[in-house]
Amino acid sequence: MYNTELPQDIPTRGPAKPVPYLISGVLLIIAIVFPLIVPMYARATPRVGGLPFFYWYQMLWVPIDAVLIGICYALTSREDRRRREVLKRPAAGSADGGSDDGGMSHGGGRGGGRGGGGTTDGGAGGGTTDGGAVR
Repeated sequence: MYNTELPQDIPTRGPAKPVPYLISGVLLIIAIVFPLIVPMYARATPRVGGLPFFYWYQMLWVPIDAVLIGICYALTSREDRRRREVLKRPAAGSADGGSDDGGMSHGGGRGGGRGGGGTTDGGAGGGTTDGGAVR
């Protein structure tokens, strides 16, 4: 049938920098913990628009949490992109200059169900590694 065994020791991301994850963790802790400290806002005054402090303080945390979570998402997404790009750059001592195709030219590519995977000439392999254009 199909070989479902994954190749071993092939990294998908480079090493992580802990700072973006640490900042995201602190922001998420703030977003979760502060609304849970009820004694801090369990009072009626000051009122805003007729609403007691207890209610408007909780409603105030909704947009604040949205902003904090958005910042966390941006930080972790940027770090993830950086870690993926590390693997796309050629190694300093490589003779062939590396490959910038994300590993697609090694047989797995866009090939069809028959043949040996991707070919560069669109021939019997069933697929191509030249952007998908079949000649």
